[in-house]
Amino acid sequence: MANGKNGKKVKSRKKIVWIAVGSIVLLLILKSVVCGKRDPGIMVQTEKAARRDITQLVSATGIINPVYQVVITPEVTGEIVELPVQEGDRVKKNQLLIRIKPDSYAAQRDRAKANLESAQATLEMKKVEMNFIEANYRRTQELFRSGFTNQQELDKMKADLDSSRAQLEAQQGYVQQAQAALKESGESLNKTAIYSPMDGTVSKLNVELGERVLGSGFSQGTNLMTVADLGKMEAIVDVDENDVVLVSIGDTARIELDAFKNITYNGKVTQIANSAKTTGMGTQEEVVNFAIKIALSDFNPQVRPGMSCNADIEVETKDNVLTVPIQSVTARSAEEAASGATPDSSRELIAGKTSRKKQSKPKEVVFVVDKGAVAMKEVKIGISDNEYIEIISGLKAGEEVVSGPYRAISSELQDKSKVQLESKGKAGKGGKKN
Repeated sequence: MANGKNGKKVKSRKKIVWIAVGSIVLLLILKSVVCGKRDPGIMVQTEKAARRDITQLVSATGIINPVYQVVITPEVTGEIVELPVQEGDRVKKNQLLIRIKPDSYAAQRDRAKANLESAQATLEMKKVEMNFIEANYRRTQELFRSGFTNQQELDKMKADLDSSRAQLEAQQGYVQQAQAALKESGESLNKTAIYSPMDGTVSKLNVELGERVLGSGFSQGTNLMTVADLGKMEAIVDVDENDVVLVSIGDTARIELDAFKNITYNGKVTQIANSAKTTGMGTQEEVVNFAIKIALSDFNPQVRPGMSCNADIEVETKDNVLTVPIQSVTARSAEEAASGATPDSSRELIAGKTSRKKQSKPKEVVFVVDKGAVAMKEVKIGISDNEYIEIISGLKAGEEVVSGPYRAISSELQDKSKVQLESKGKAGKGGKKN
């Protein structure tokens, strides 16, 4: 009997345990169903659309160079025998910079002078010979008319006269050649002394006294030095092909040098290149840029050629326009906007049902927050700066738009998505509320 009672107690305990386990499982299922129905929404930050002044900028990087600089290369070859300047020296126009050993060029000039004198002497002899032959020819003509000589003798004297004239003309050509050779040798001798073409500073010196340099007659020649006017500097920056069309001559620019922190220099665009500079051609890293020159209006003697810089070019300014944070605007296709789908799911829908139709051009949209949800609104945008973008149409001042995070704006948010506000943004510094 005792064993029977113990068995009933064990069965009763097992039943209670199973009931308790089932209750716990049922409670967990109910909790998950209830919690699943409560969508907490996507966590976002917001900011109100507001009116403000906005300036569109084109940013670029480059280097600083003098506006006026001349690279000095020799036109003759030889040894440097005089170098009266050093790097950093101030020089005046027509001041001697370098003298190349002139001995061989002086010898060439003397030889050319002697050749000219010899050619001129020979020319005088040819003139005397021709005059003598011409006089004989005239006497022969008189004798022929008088019948004292024959036609053969007259023809011979005529041939001698023509030959003498031809030799005289040839000798005159030799004299001209000798004169040209003397002039050329004299110019080569003069080129052994190199003078400064402008007032400026020797910004770079590449040679030393006694060094042999090559002239530029048959090659590029040795780069001797650079003379520059360091009082007028400019920034040469590379601008992307998509941005260069926005830049105009005379646009204002702000320039910052890596060497001088927290100092901004003002400048104006003076030149825009017509030809592009392409790097990585034919590869995925191909980049097409255009060089733009910006003259600095501020003078700082510590600014040196070759320093790297960053430039912000002000290409357009608009006052009191409606703006939102630049990250608030994203692009969605017409199908995505109509279906309320995310970009990925919309592409799958298009690929599955309308693969033969070309997907329409993406449209710019913003997400406006209203009562815990967002509404996707198509907008027309204008210019932008580094923080804000102009809204031409599709939005009103004071409407609260999603300003972050980027993942939510670019892919997670849909029309009528539930959201939670992380923190309410302000109109922004300088904003003008309506």
